[in-house]
Amino acid sequence: MAAVIGVGGVTTAITLLTTPLVWHGLSTVPAAVWLLAALAIGVELRPLLPPGARYSQAAMISLSFIMALLLMWGYLPALIVQTIVTILIFTQLRATSWRIAFNAAQFALALTASHLVLLAFGVSSTTLIDEGAGLGPLLLAGLAWFLTSHMLVSMVWALREGVSWVRMLVRSFGPEAIVHAAMLALAPILAVAATSQTWLVLLASVPIYAVYRMARLSVDRERVALSDQLTTLPNRKGFQELVEANLLRSKVSGAKLAVMVCDIDRFAAVNNSLGHDVGDRLLLELTRRFRSCFDRPHEVVARIGGDEFAFLLAEIPGVEYAKRRAGCLQSALGASVVLDEVSLDVSGAVGVACYPDHGEDFDALFRHANVAMAEAKKRGSGIAVYAPEFDHHSPQRLALLGDLRRALDTPGLPGVELYYQPQVDLNTGEVLGVEALLRYRHPVQGSVDPGDLIALAEHSSVMRLLTYRVIDEAVGQLARWRADDLELRAAINVSVRDLHAPDFCDYLTERLAHHEIPTSQVQLEITESALMADPRRVIATLKRLEAMGIGLSLDDFGTGFSSMKHLRSLQVSEVKIDKSFVLGMKEDPDAVAIVKSIIELGRALSLRVVAEGIEDEATWRHLVTLGCDTGQGWFHARPMPAEAFVSWLRRYQPPPPPRKIRDAPAPVAKLA
Repeated sequence: MAAVIGVGGVTTAITLLTTPLVWHGLSTVPAAVWLLAALAIGVELRPLLPPGARYSQAAMISLSFIMALLLMWGYLPALIVQTIVTILIFTQLRATSWRIAFNAAQFALALTASHLVLLAFGVSSTTLIDEGAGLGPLLLAGLAWFLTSHMLVSMVWALREGVSWVRMLVRSFGPEAIVHAAMLALAPILAVAATSQTWLVLLASVPIYAVYRMARLSVDRERVALSDQLTTLPNRKGFQELVEANLLRSKVSGAKLAVMVCDIDRFAAVNNSLGHDVGDRLLLELTRRFRSCFDRPHEVVARIGGDEFAFLLAEIPGVEYAKRRAGCLQSALGASVVLDEVSLDVSGAVGVACYPDHGEDFDALFRHANVAMAEAKKRGSGIAVYAPEFDHHSPQRLALLGDLRRALDTPGLPGVELYYQPQVDLNTGEVLGVEALLRYRHPVQGSVDPGDLIALAEHSSVMRLLTYRVIDEAVGQLARWRADDLELRAAINVSVRDLHAPDFCDYLTERLAHHEIPTSQVQLEITESALMADPRRVIATLKRLEAMGIGLSLDDFGTGFSSMKHLRSLQVSEVKIDKSFVLGMKEDPDAVAIVKSIIELGRALSLRVVAEGIEDEATWRHLVTLGCDTGQGWFHARPMPAEAFVSWLRRYQPPPPPRKIRDAPAPVAKLA
């Protein structure tokens, strides 16, 4: 920028010294010159500035008048008027003194380039009027101004942002470029009119005014397209342009940047109960608060949806700073809003994503901020910074979900299979049954963690396909074992979503009847936390399952929020102690106390108690002394394919029963 100012200043000074004065006093200045100068200044009292964050300059409607002065009265009056116009435009735009100096030098160099082209071809007022200068020199002069002006801006922005100047040149060609081309084309007509009859200048200005009005309408339409009509804040598109512009700067400077998304809680209830007018006034009050909170340089507030706001924090030190500013946002939401004597308590969840930690483009940052916001709403924490584990719908996970669906839709396609882990009587070592465990091997990614797979599928319709595949495979395997005189009980994991499905019981009944498997050989497992989230909706399904003779096992017991009432009303026949407690029994007395309490609760309610995660002999012996009924874990056997399980079962020798240190618990009825 300093170089452009310096070169522009020197060039202007040299040209002024070598250009003869076209008048010797103000009294000799033609009226047409005064009129052109007045029109050039008057038309820029309301300058045209393209909205948004594009790398472009103000559209100079006055360019026709300035170029007419250059053609008919030489460089000096054109330069004086152009400089006054430039200062006027950028002062109204509240530009810095450096910006004003740069643009004055930029336009001075552009005008100098046009002047030199005219001198090279010998174009003057005389040749233009009497001899006809020809179209070529006039076009070249206009092109020289156009390219010099836009190239200087593009090169400065390219150096600042560290990108190709050609790319920046292309990005600078917005509506203002069309305006400049039109103004340059009208300049010769205006020049001829000015030298013929002064009043013709006014007539020739009519098409210039028409161009101005069309450009103004275009700018206004674009501004409306980038702004929210109610709050006048940037909308999603305008916010995207601002973020992308600041991302370019951050990639050069190395500064961090944060995008925050805030969703207002219960806003729909305000609209429904108090009316949309009150809702609009609430949004305006929140806009005022947000603007007062985020009024620092490089901070932007935007409204991106009905009750969603977005915030840009550029040139920040890091994530912790963004979290503090999110705290300021929560403080702005904290005070009640009084509208029509009604006090409204407003709250919202805020998600934060930072460049470059959580993404390097707008789409990634915006999506991750929304993911974090959803997590904050889910936790009730108010603020959340993006973390990969929050993201259940990343492109990679969605692609994995699509591949899983294809594997489920195509019976012969490999990938989805079941492994079986034995469940044994802890007192006798007898194998009572197995738990069917899902395994999925992706053709590219290899083995996928079952927990991640379930977390991905349970929020989509794929969960139903997955559960039905597991039921079909497990029941079919029970039939094959039964044909080989091997009768076992199989525990099958299902989700609450499955129990909500109206045809779930019908499908299970049909599969059992098809394979001629007694209902007593099937046990359904569901996690405690999932079931307790909405127990009333599944009671009808559970009662029907109980009537069919199919038991329900409460998995991961001890990690949810069960009550005595729910344990009895939900027809639970078995509880499984979460393996985190079982694994901690060797070193954590609290884990032992929890396990003991669950076993005693199961005995009191006549529920079978299963311990999962038994990995060593000491834990097994300890569970036996506490009176636990059944167990599974690596101490007995790891999960294995059906064929491997049969081979293991032939070789299996129950461990010797441990020595009792207290009376054995009363026997609990076991399913066959």
